[in-house]
Amino acid sequence: MVGQKPFECKAQLAKIIGTGNVSPLPGETSMDELELKTQRMQARIEDDGIGWVIFNHPERHNALSLEMWQGLGDILETFAHDARVKVAIMRGAGDKAFISGADISEFDTSRANSSQKADYNQIMGRANRWLVDFHKPLVALIEGYCIGGGLATALAADIRIATPDSRFGIPAARLGLGYDYEGLAKLARIVGPARARDVMFSARFFDASEAHDMGLINFVHARRDIEEETLAYARRIAGNAPMTVTAAKAAVNAWERGERPDEVEEVRKLVDACFDSDDYKEGRRAFKEKRTPDFAGR
Repeated sequence: MVGQKPFECKAQLAKIIGTGNVSPLPGETSMDELELKTQRMQARIEDDGIGWVIFNHPERHNALSLEMWQGLGDILETFAHDARVKVAIMRGAGDKAFISGADISEFDTSRANSSQKADYNQIMGRANRWLVDFHKPLVALIEGYCIGGGLATALAADIRIATPDSRFGIPAARLGLGYDYEGLAKLARIVGPARARDVMFSARFFDASEAHDMGLINFVHARRDIEEETLAYARRIAGNAPMTVTAAKAAVNAWERGERPDEVEEVRKLVDACFDSDDYKEGRRAFKEKRTPDFAGR
């Protein structure tokens, strides 16, 4: 298990249909909401396998505070171990931003020197480790600003879907702070070294069209459609064989991380497990019977 212990949940998760902070989801799907130690993060699980990760700090355009980093790690750890969650979607509350970057207002009290930076990085590092190690598909639904730490968080997603008016950028060079290797390496792998240099050196903002052209985001949808389209895409993934999806994600991750022998060997084991699974038998039966397969994840 990565990092600290998971957060304390209610003995029974509260059954809800929506919240006052985030717009209701389409349809009549029921959901379970998880109780967190902070109100600035929300998490809920739909009964069709979709887990929602909500950055709930709209008054500051969802700027990431220390407690939000803690909450993010708690949510992902819980989702990773909850068999009901097949796909997770990250989203910012309100309609102004996915994440507008780090909450700079905290820097004077929580990140003012190297000692405080170490404490801050321990909590942030745990959340980032879960972003890296989360073995289930992770989707970022982006509306508005996706800046700095917000872009780094979105880069950890497997799929990024944005509205046309979304804005991207990493303004580290305008703040004088250093950017960690892992985040820049991920950016360079996705958009290429030349684009990564441009993004970092210029510290400029760019729109969804340019982000799509450079491969930073996968799909662009109008605001009126993005929630429905993202849910439809996530539900499509959730309906596929979970073991196959997990093995595919592990393979791509292993390639991205330099084909470490231990990770490549783990991928081979995951692929073998697919061929030995009940889901593989179900997939073959469904194909012969010309029906939709009912995968159980085993």
